[in-house]
Amino acid sequence: MDSSTSSSTKPLYRGTQIVWYLLSLLEVLLAFRFVLKLLGANPEAGFTSFVYGATYIFTAPFLTVFRMTKVAGSVFEWTTLLAMLVYWVVALGIIRIFLIGKTVSTPEAAEKLNAQDR
Repeated sequence: MDSSTSSSTKPLYRGTQIVWYLLSLLEVLLAFRFVLKLLGANPEAGFTSFVYGATYIFTAPFLTVFRMTKVAGSVFEWTTLLAMLVYWVVALGIIRIFLIGKTVSTPEAAEKLNAQDR
């Protein structure tokens, strides 16, 4: 059976699409958080409050890793950048796990193993 027509290919592709979509959504929210903090946005404003509330759970594990750099109301939140990097690496790991389930032909497997030996 050709690996490109395997019955497992489409669900694996959909799974990777979902992971990329969720990561993109999270990265955009975290980027908004970073920019709003950097520009000293009013935390009482509706949009700012929503972004801070929605992203807090994702930044909370990282909030004490680095000190925040504050200058005249602006905050350079290193921890948000760290969170963005960590979630990107986690998403890559999940996608690699999905790809382990991909059907591979014997010649294709042999070729990839030989490439790893180099």
